[in-house]
Amino acid sequence: MRKNNSERTKLVEKRYLLPFILVTSLFALWGFANDITHPMVATFQTLMELSAAKASMLQFAFYGGYATMAVPAALFIRRYSYKSGILLGLGLYALGAFLFIPAAQSQEFAFFCIALYILTFGLAFLETVANPLILSLGSKETSTRRLNIAQSFNPIGSLSGMAVASMLVLPQLLSDKRDAAGEVLFHGLNAAEKADIRLHDLAVIRDPYVVIGFVVLAVLLLFLFVKIPNMQGATNKASGSKETLSRLWNNAMYRSGVFSQVFYVAAQIMMWTFIIHYANNLGIDKATAQNYNICAMVMFLCSRFITTYLMKYFNSRTLLALFGAGAVCTTLGTVLLDGMPGLYSLVATSFFMSLMFPTIYGIALENVKEEDTTLGAAFLVMAIVGGALLPPLQGAVIDLGTVAGMPAVNVSFLLPMCCFIVVMLYGIYAHKALKR
Repeated sequence: MRKNNSERTKLVEKRYLLPFILVTSLFALWGFANDITHPMVATFQTLMELSAAKASMLQFAFYGGYATMAVPAALFIRRYSYKSGILLGLGLYALGAFLFIPAAQSQEFAFFCIALYILTFGLAFLETVANPLILSLGSKETSTRRLNIAQSFNPIGSLSGMAVASMLVLPQLLSDKRDAAGEVLFHGLNAAEKADIRLHDLAVIRDPYVVIGFVVLAVLLLFLFVKIPNMQGATNKASGSKETLSRLWNNAMYRSGVFSQVFYVAAQIMMWTFIIHYANNLGIDKATAQNYNICAMVMFLCSRFITTYLMKYFNSRTLLALFGAGAVCTTLGTVLLDGMPGLYSLVATSFFMSLMFPTIYGIALENVKEEDTTLGAAFLVMAIVGGALLPPLQGAVIDLGTVAGMPAVNVSFLLPMCCFIVVMLYGIYAHKALKR
């Protein structure tokens, strides 16, 4: 029977409502993991007495896990099912979280990196499943809007992670105590005093990851008893991987989308990781600086709902180009403006970032054949490797102290600005392609 127009344009079909709600909850889970981790870069830099570049290896491990596991996750899902991918992803997420227990006992920075690396194996599975599954739960006409709505729960999880970091972790860190002049006291202590503080602070960092590990196990049990639709693109009946790769490579919109996603994710991670460094350079302590990160995420969340509404009336490609241009302008303000105006400009950039990931994702997959969707989604998830590659480079710039007479932390934000230029150009390219 042919569906009438109102049924075809329904955002989520009634039969898919429960799976949609459950899969949408996964977006919040990986948002939590992402944003409780961002402030840990500055924390480990102080606590382990590392350079900004070396501390950024925490992000390299975190986002490197996506790059390592995205394609194997897609192949696993093609062979088995979406549900199997979700269960394995949740299991790896919990395992990585529980590895924070021996990592804190060992007091080795490398062990924390390994724990996060394994944790993000799980996130790679979840993202490889969740994004294309959400796109498939209804009409293709509403797929990008549907993904934007589901992605709106990602910043809710992110805000939870930031709130835990801001209220339960950072204020308890003895390593961030400062004197009246704003200088960190930890650097002036002897080795024995530093060892005691390190033991205390690593336990503080460990506990939220252990708690989220138990939450993830509870969600895993819930998914065991719920039927998850398994669309054709995720079955072992799909066409061979070689043919799929050929079709994906010859799809210019998809290929450009993966390239743009690498740069968008790199920009997002740099903006949110180094906001604390930017604020620290203004004499603001880590716990207070994290509040600016929370403000950025609130703007990101509000903008996500606003842009999802705007997509009812404006083409997503046009919005992507306009918001890319807005992000370029605010990031340039972060570089050029002194003091608090620069910090405010940095926070404001999150408003323009909000629609970028799901919109690039939706545009890139729009004309991909259904049987190619799972592997196509994997490369878009693999594009998250941008968050592993560029933050250490930005950290290396920050370590310079000053560049051309300007604070190096300001100059370092030229890197995400260049990334936003790439996103803007993809929006323009997609807009022109639609008109053609």
